[in-house]
Amino acid sequence: MPPNADHIRNRVPVIKLGVNSDDTSEIRLISKKDLADNEVAIEGVVYDINSFIHPGGNQFRVMAGNDVTVQYKMIHPHHTGKQLEKMRVVGKLVDYAPEYEFDTPFERELKKEVFKIVRRGREFGTPGFIFRACFYVALLIVLQLVWVCFGSTWTLAIALGISKAFIGLNVQHDANHGAVSRNPFWNDVLGYGADFIGGSKYTWLAQHWTHHAYTNHADMDPDSFSAEPMLLFNDYKPSHPARKFYHKLQGLYFLFVLSFYWVSSVFNPQIIDLKQRGAQFVGINLDGSFLKSARPTSHFLRLLYIFNNCVTPFLHHGICLEAFGHIWLMGAMESLMLSVLFACSHNFEQVDRDPTKDFKENGKRVCWYKSQVETSSTYGGVISGWLTGGLNHQVEHHLFPRMSSAWYPYIRETVQKVCEKHGVRYVYYPYLTQNLLSLFKYMHAAGNGSNWMENPLTGRA
Repeated sequence: MPPNADHIRNRVPVIKLGVNSDDTSEIRLISKKDLADNEVAIEGVVYDINSFIHPGGNQFRVMAGNDVTVQYKMIHPHHTGKQLEKMRVVGKLVDYAPEYEFDTPFERELKKEVFKIVRRGREFGTPGFIFRACFYVALLIVLQLVWVCFGSTWTLAIALGISKAFIGLNVQHDANHGAVSRNPFWNDVLGYGADFIGGSKYTWLAQHWTHHAYTNHADMDPDSFSAEPMLLFNDYKPSHPARKFYHKLQGLYFLFVLSFYWVSSVFNPQIIDLKQRGAQFVGINLDGSFLKSARPTSHFLRLLYIFNNCVTPFLHHGICLEAFGHIWLMGAMESLMLSVLFACSHNFEQVDRDPTKDFKENGKRVCWYKSQVETSSTYGGVISGWLTGGLNHQVEHHLFPRMSSAWYPYIRETVQKVCEKHGVRYVYYPYLTQNLLSLFKYMHAAGNGSNWMENPLTGRA
């Protein structure tokens, strides 16, 4: 007899049909680990996405085979249940246990006030954003051509590294959030900017979307433990096994470690299968056919990147320390601009490092929008906005990740007022230097565990 597929995948047919199922469809009971790569689960309901044409393009298929409740809610702030009726229901999750709550009074008022400023359909890149993005793309192309055709120099290494960081902050980030244009073509094309600065569009999507969904969640946010064992971003209890003796000094050396971000990205073997290990570790299924189909393009772009940036300096200068130094300096400049600016946005004094504490202690679900505010910070003004593409407004970005970053300065004061009204802690630093100082203090405290001590001066926990 042939094997029973339903039994193998732990699926049990039931009689009840979904409202958007056809008469011949079975609604089956499914566990998260048994979701197929043509299925997604949203609020406990399993949908078949094979025949679904997403208006935002196919990038959503990176997360196929997963419970994408939080990702769906965060990317579609205007959506209601009616949009979900466009997909065919094929099952229900038997192990759906949400930690986060949506449609809270805070969320409703926040959306109501923000959408008065940024109307639906206008949330994409503004003319100013498009001009800035085109400038940074042109700058990278020119500097890259000079590097490849005429040879590297110390000054060019600094300029090229900074230009790559500008692409990461100002172009590919918005594009891979689907925020540059209503036309998915431009989001898709510009999203490959990640590959032209030493990363990967698809591993970035897997990690970053997971980070956004579970910001600072010690068990679910890959960014919270991605630097371990060298650095601790999570403020673990003093007895936690992740703590090492050298973490007490991380406030002194963490910038040096972050300068290796470029190296760890460019020469990361994850490019081979496009399975981002941090996202996999927290339970994200990355075995889908969509990622497999993206491998040839990603492999070609990585080889092209390595040749252009890591081989050509030696072709011009020969095998020497100078060529090696140029490459290192270029990568370090990019690394520090990207990693430090993002690190300070989620690691600062009094930041919430345990956003689902109430759920773990008493089963009370946490307002997702509240958790996004209290795990992020906003800093600076116009200059910081131009340097970061508006991503200095991390609170606003985490609340509305599919809104172009160009809009964040316009909604900041409104967001802060709604937060104050609902008793949600909003952290704003007028200057980047203040946020950076808070980052240093946090990294030192997270390293030595002083936040867990009744009196740090006594040394007693």
